Amino acid sequence: MKANNLAWLTAATLFSGAALADVNYKIDLTQSPEHHLANVEVVFPKADSDSLTVNLPIWRTGKYTVLPISDGIRKFTAKDSKGNELPWQRTETGEWQVKLSKPTQVSVSYQLYANELGSRTRHISATHAYLDASAVFMYSPTFRNDDVNVELEVPNGWRSFSGMDYGSNKHSFTAPNYDVLVDSPIETGINKHREFTADGRSYELVVWGEGNYDVDQIVTDLKKISSQADRLWDGYPFKRYVYMVHATSGARGATEHLNSTIIQLPRFMFRERKDYLRFISTASHEFIHTWNVKAYRPEQIATYNYQKEVVTPLLWLAEGSTSYFQNQLLLSGGVMKPKEFFADLSKRIQGNENKPGKETQSAASTSLGTWASTGGDYAHNFSVNIYSEGYMVSMALDHKIMEQTDLAKSYRDVQRELYRNHKVPKGYTSEDVKGIAEQLTGKSYDTWWTKHIDSPVSLDFDALLKHAGLKLDRGAKTEVYTGIKLGRGDNGLALSRVQKDSPAWKAGIGAGDQLVAINGLKVTGKGFQKRLDDFKAGDVVSVTLFQDDQLNTVKLKLAEKAKGKYSIKSVEKPTKHQKAFLKMWLGIEWPFDENGKFIK
Repeated sequence: MKANNLAWLTAATLFSGAALADVNYKIDLTQSPEHHLANVEVVFPKADSDSLTVNLPIWRTGKYTVLPISDGIRKFTAKDSKGNELPWQRTETGEWQVKLSKPTQVSVSYQLYANELGSRTRHISATHAYLDASAVFMYSPTFRNDDVNVELEVPNGWRSFSGMDYGSNKHSFTAPNYDVLVDSPIETGINKHREFTADGRSYELVVWGEGNYDVDQIVTDLKKISSQADRLWDGYPFKRYVYMVHATSGARGATEHLNSTIIQLPRFMFRERKDYLRFISTASHEFIHTWNVKAYRPEQIATYNYQKEVVTPLLWLAEGSTSYFQNQLLLSGGVMKPKEFFADLSKRIQGNENKPGKETQSAASTSLGTWASTGGDYAHNFSVNIYSEGYMVSMALDHKIMEQTDLAKSYRDVQRELYRNHKVPKGYTSEDVKGIAEQLTGKSYDTWWTKHIDSPVSLDFDALLKHAGLKLDRGAKTEVYTGIKLGRGDNGLALSRVQKDSPAWKAGIGAGDQLVAINGLKVTGKGFQKRLDDFKAGDVVSVTLFQDDQLNTVKLKLAEKAKGKYSIKSVEKPTKHQKAFLKMWLGIEWPFDENGKFIK
């Protein structure tokens, strides 16, 4: 493909030595984008030592997992200022040591393979490139704080966007240091682009990929979200913000960045209301992260160490509290209806009450274990995660503060104080958060913290909702229950999960077993629950299954559980105080009519 020659000529001038105090990057995306390949060159200022350490991070911000990022690097070379090759050796994962015999400017170059769209690290194709610097651009600790220039060589017709400032042309960017670069991904390619303003700030929406989305509707709702920031904070950490959206062939997820976000959804999962709510709720989540995580975060990770994992007991606050507030902004901004908000809250409560892991792991413990966490049967039965558990303890803390201050203060005030006085690089500790809550209420939070954060907790959701004049309806209908969750194997019905202390658990049935028959008759995935409906709670059935390829039959005593979805309703005759509590909590007027129905 023909390159943007003007942009590349400017890059060549820059790299000729006009800005030797800067770290200069260039990436050529024109050679084999259809094969996900690019060439990268990095020019470091003069190094006055016997070696120069060059690194590529082993993880990316927003994803607390060690990733095989350096596996996408080939053809690494290092040269001095005269173009002579320098000796080097690979010393660690994500680390190269370049040997120097005298002070010199050092340039390194390498081939980059970028086909990790779903991990939101790097992806290059014939129509775009998404570049998260943590997976694309190497750095040297010696020059981590130096100014950065980035130049792209792109195919004709591509447009480039980032939260960084533009450089000398529309395919170049500048940053004050590597930390800003690594937290400012670049989206370049064939895309849709919109600009808008909200509350005196500039915003951009960049969409790559075709799909059933409505760009105008997205912009309308992003404006509403972006205007809700003062509900939580009394200032902004940015003047300009970029929403990046990928409509994909299956990849999904999202990641927050310094003044931008990347959101991915399958291309035909935007139009239906439930799908759109998932998308716009994610956008709200990532927007909140611009404060909670990017502007202030736990002390242990206030300054990122890109070459190792660093644990903190406060990821529940960084992620779970963000989840807690995301739909509140949609609700107060008029993007989400009260009925939709409470349906989501009901679903979250039902998931919590049916998760055995909450009896074993605390919010602090899951935060500390996030780097090594896995999903599946064991996680369900013996773990919680920073998102869902963080959401629930955030709600408990919010209600506690409102209750103790007679609705004068809330958990929003904690977030506001963290933004005012614990910005990066300072960060905050558990003691800081407890101290803020104590200042707001005049009460010690040591006991509350021990019970709700440092220990596994089962919340009383009925009592929490009653504060706001609400009640939880768990449903009157029941169904026969075994504790088995089915998946499909190659040779029968494979069990993906067995609930701890359920009838199946007690009968010795486990995840990975393959179900064959009940009472001697074959069962199918679609027919499993219907077959169970032939029995009643208390009945004992014979279950035939393969366990480690051996055919066994066990006796299972059936139980029962609530059938259907939880729902949240108004209590009868809510008081003025309960209505005021709900308004302070969610920022809306009482949403029910005199008959307890949602007001349309």
